[in-house]
Amino acid sequence: MPAVKEQPSPGKVLLTGGTGFIASHVLDCLLDNGFTVVVTARSKDKGQRIVEGVDLEVRDNVSFVIVGDIAQDGAFDSAVQSDPPFDFVVHTASPYQLHFDDPFRDCLDPAIKGTTGILKSIKAFAPSVKRVVITSSSAAVLNVAPDHLPVYDETNWCNVTWEQATDPMHTYRASKKFAEKAAWDFISNEKPNFDLATINNTYTFGPLPRSLTTLDNLNTSNHRIRDMVLGRMRDGIAPTAPVFTFVDVRDVALAHVRALTVAEAGGNRFYMVGEFFSNAKISEIIRKEFPQLESKFPPVEEVKDDFPEDHWKFDSSKARKMLGVQYTSLEKSVRDTVASMLEREDLMKGQ
Repeated sequence: MPAVKEQPSPGKVLLTGGTGFIASHVLDCLLDNGFTVVVTARSKDKGQRIVEGVDLEVRDNVSFVIVGDIAQDGAFDSAVQSDPPFDFVVHTASPYQLHFDDPFRDCLDPAIKGTTGILKSIKAFAPSVKRVVITSSSAAVLNVAPDHLPVYDETNWCNVTWEQATDPMHTYRASKKFAEKAAWDFISNEKPNFDLATINNTYTFGPLPRSLTTLDNLNTSNHRIRDMVLGRMRDGIAPTAPVFTFVDVRDVALAHVRALTVAEAGGNRFYMVGEFFSNAKISEIIRKEFPQLESKFPPVEEVKDDFPEDHWKFDSSKARKMLGVQYTSLEKSVRDTVASMLEREDLMKGQ
């Protein structure tokens, strides 16, 4: 029997923020598509946990490098240097929290300096990199109520100002807008060898990452699903506001990978929304798909859908047309998310 000829790798990727929810799914998608990946982690233990969470048959294609405080000058200088060298970089590392002791130290600096810092390091030390994909956010696209537009797409930028950035109500939104703006300005002003694409995803649901060690560290968007499964909304379904749009994490991961390889994706933003949702709709799906969880919910007649009739619209077709992403339905996303939680008995115990 002739030897099976191995397919050459489509390239080597540096993936930052390796322990994050989105990064864990990007890693799976990259490995499924044959890439060799180096992930960044803040400690040796976290890096080893990422590698050990990968399927055995592709584990040889992933390794990790330690990067501490990403807001420090030169934080990525060593990480971007590799032999063989990197072809691509996916930058997902950025804080997502809504409460800060210090808005600059805890959110604005890591987001903005972390983004410009890695671009500087790539330009200085990784001339082989030809494209960088950055995880931005719908927060960089959407205005704040009551200033909503009728329809949003990639051409829109959030109207938050730098003066509003230290207001906790606006800090996260500002961090995403100004980090992404800084990235595009870097490309325009520095004219590096690489080009850029950004993924502007909305609230992101989907299966738990294998490296997750506690439900307390679950990504914020998934908290509502977690809380329903754990019976924390038994006395009443929490209000959905302020966000009523979602996208599945696997679609977001695929968009990151396709944005690396589709030639015309360079220079583009991709606003990613699958469809609308409400907490009432999520609870309806869980009750239907997992009848054993019925006792975790209030009586059906007490659950009122709070989706607003005059909600703004979205156009997220660009990722479908250019990247070939087929958006996952809310029903499948919720079903798969809950199933992944119930499978993790180690995390569910004691909750």
